[in-house]
Formats: sequence, C-alpha cells, structure tokens
Amino acid sequence: MSLLVVGSVAFDDIETPFGKSDKIVGGAGTYIALAASYFTEKLGIVSVVGDDFPKEMIDLMHQKNIETDGLQVKEGEKSFFWAGRYHNDMNSRDTLVTELNVLADFDPVVPESYKNCEFLMLGNLTPAVQMRVIEQLPNRPKMVVLDTMNFWMDIALDELKAVLKKVDVLTINDEEARQLSGEYSLVKAAKKIIEMGPRFLVIKKGEHGALLFNADKEVFFAPALPLEEVFDPTGAGDSFAGGFIGYLAHTKDISFDNMKRAIIFGSAMASFCVEKFGTEKLQNLSQQEVDERVQEFIDLVQFDISLVND
Repeated sequence: MSLLVVGSVAFDDIETPFGKSDKIVGGAGTYIALAASYFTEKLGIVSVVGDDFPKEMIDLMHQKNIETDGLQVKEGEKSFFWAGRYHNDMNSRDTLVTELNVLADFDPVVPESYKNCEFLMLGNLTPAVQMRVIEQLPNRPKMVVLDTMNFWMDIALDELKAVLKKVDVLTINDEEARQLSGEYSLVKAAKKIIEMGPRFLVIKKGEHGALLFNADKEVFFAPALPLEEVFDPTGAGDSFAGGFIGYLAHTKDISFDNMKRAIIFGSAMASFCVEKFGTEKLQNLSQQEVDERVQEFIDLVQFDISLVND
C-alpha cells in the first residue's frame, strides 16, 4: 500500500453567501483521498460510516483506486453529520449542527493489506484515534503527516503532543499554529512546534497561501491562486493535504525541495475544491485540468530578476 488515509467520511450541509448545498458527502478523509487519488495509484482509507452512506460514493472511490477495506459500515447507524453557515468573508463560519453518530465511538481497524503503507495521512480526528492507527503499523512509514485543529488543543492537548512526537509533518492553519505555540510570530511559532516533534510544519493561510518550515530553519511560501469565484471553502485544507501527500507518495521523495513542489500540488487541489460545493469538483477532474492548474501556480510565482550590485 503506497498511501493510507485516515479521516472522517461524512455528510455536510453547507450554506455560503453564494448558495446552499443541502446534505452532501463530505468529511476530511473523503476530501484527502479524492485529492490524493490524482497522484498515487494505490491508496486505502480507514474510516467509519452508517448504512445511510450512499453506495454510489463508495463505488466512485473504487473507480479512483481508493480501497475501502478499512471503511467500516455500521448497520442501523447514521454517518457523521455537520452543518455550517459561512460569513460574507468566507473565512469564518458558524457551526449549526454537529452529530457525531458513528464517529462518537470510532475504533479504527487497519486492514493487514494497509499495514505496510509507505505514507500515512492522519486527517483531523481525535488524537487518541490517530495514535491507535500509528500503533497498529508494524513498521514506521516513510512519512507520517498529521492534521489537527484548535478543538483538540483545547480539550486533548497532552494526547495531541504525544502524537506529535510520532509524526514527520504537521499541517495546521495560522490561528492554530499561534494557539499551539503561544507565539504570534509564525516564524517563532514554527520553531516551537518543530521542537514538539515534527520535522516539518505546514501553516495553511487560506486565501493567503501556505508556509512550509523545517527543522533547519528553511522556509518556503506558496501563494494561493486568485480565483474569480469561490463557492465553498469547506474541505479546502483537506484537499490541500491530499494533494500534498498524494504527490509525495507518487514521487517517494521527501526532500525539502520536493516538499516545495508538493505544496504547489496541494494548493492546486485546494483551489479546485472551493469552486464547487463539497467534493463535487474533486470527483471528475481530468489530468489535463490538474496539469494546467499547477502550471497557473508556476506562472504566478516564476520571474527573472537581476540583482543590482554595489
């Protein structure tokens, strides 16, 4: 198994200034796996759903070479459900409904065929669930990437810090980086967080791009692509993570230079995600569309300059 993705597979009900989605498929694991599927030929997902989850979506995963042996289906139970409303700035939102349902007592089971995965992406779940996945793997993957959020920093900080000691890359947003580190400066925040365990830190800044730091104090910045229309930012961070880990799993190169490229591919997948509600845009992209979008990022930042010597 090249890549193992762990994260929620769920339903969302989303309202933005541009419309309303009603109940659609969402969840961090879904976004990550779909985005990663454009880069890696073989990946598996570990998650849990109720018997209300549409079989058509599972079939789509199979079409995209996403194996679902690790997707538990609980008969007579309901899938995780979240409803939210975004404000006009599209950066802030109100949670209207959260129903944990099957996710409340989720005990991840990693199938034998997944246990020797080369790359592991731990989507935003409780630190305890993330740790249970790591403990089931007999060999440490080539790279472990973890996503988390401020909620776990509020209620499970010790457990989160324990997981951080076992991962290579942490992906969080700028607000979460400041909370976890206690530092306002993102450079100082990165230094403190890297001291907690991960060798690399990705700080997502939404419409303002993403920063990559490493333990050698190297820094890389990738801008976000200016888009004419943004319909729904839900899942953008997870789509970024999927493109990022998917590209690394495809190239099998975890050097800092290649991680810079992975940031661009992740940013490209996030830019697709926000153009439609939910996972709709990620479901049917062509390789040409992906290539052209990545080229747009390259064109955005590439320039020649001559230094003026004294």
